[in-house]
Amino acid sequence: MSPLTITARNAATGPVLEIAGDLDHHTAHELRKVVDGLTVASGELLVLDLAALDFCDSSGISALLSARSLAVEHGGDIALAAVPANTARILGIVGLDRVFTIHPSAATATLRKSTTLRSAQEC
Repeated sequence: MSPLTITARNAATGPVLEIAGDLDHHTAHELRKVVDGLTVASGELLVLDLAALDFCDSSGISALLSARSLAVEHGGDIALAAVPANTARILGIVGLDRVFTIHPSAATATLRKSTTLRSAQEC
């Protein structure tokens, strides 16, 4: 069992939470507490960076959905980044891969749309 650590930082697109360790029945409340303390402004993107996530059970999935609800309630959006294969499989099985936008990394998730469009036009 890996202890859960959550590190918050701000990006130009909005808050980023780096989640490491086990997100399960015993720790999901910690993510909910951190998310409840966030300010996600209208138009901002809350990114959950799961690169260091070791394990996620149904309680963890529920906490991810709670984070999505909070972001959407405030007029923002949410994206998952660097989702581990085992968690991605679960998200796919239950159809949540169509609910969450999933990026290969936090860096790609936090790119501004205007930068992405400009880069695409330059190619």
